[in-house]
Amino acid sequence: MRLWSIILAAGRGERIGGPKALLTLGGESFLARAARVLARPGIERVVAVLGHEAERVAREANLPPGVAVVVNAGYGEGMLTSIQAGLAAAEAAGAEGVLIHPVDHPLVDAATADRVIAALQGGATIAVPSHDDRRGHPAGFARAAWPALRAAAAGRGARAVLADHPDWIVHVEGGADCLQGVNTPEDYRRLLERRGG
Repeated sequence: MRLWSIILAAGRGERIGGPKALLTLGGESFLARAARVLARPGIERVVAVLGHEAERVAREANLPPGVAVVVNAGYGEGMLTSIQAGLAAAEAAGAEGVLIHPVDHPLVDAATADRVIAALQGGATIAVPSHDDRRGHPAGFARAAWPALRAAAAGRGARAVLADHPDWIVHVEGGADCLQGVNTPEDYRRLLERRGG
């Protein structure tokens, strides 16, 4: 099964003062870290979907070699537009499934991604890691789910697909890493304190 990883990194990061893709942890940008972790066995291509300050992010994130960049000019209309831009690139290249991951969840573990990949390869239409009965990231979507992603209302996004098609979802084990997002300066400060910068 031809799988791609799509990292959503187009937002303004208004609450945190700039693109979250360029925040760092352990000397590595959030975007570079996600690209490295999501380049798993079974993943054919990693794509970063950029938008706000796309040129700066591409220049400063220190992406690993081979990561493709897609620029979403409509990023201001919401995250769903970035999902759709990533899907368009994946579909054009013949991918059969994608892992979708927001850049502001920097702690995701490779083992979590591997379980999502295995579920897709095993026939899941949607695969989602869960921890403490909460859904996390990255979520995997086989090609059969893409029309529903494209048709989702902008205000609901991918969550709408999960809510409307619970029978499509295979839940896989995820650690606390799959839930931990960074949305505010306080979130980022706590992350740095826990992980030693």
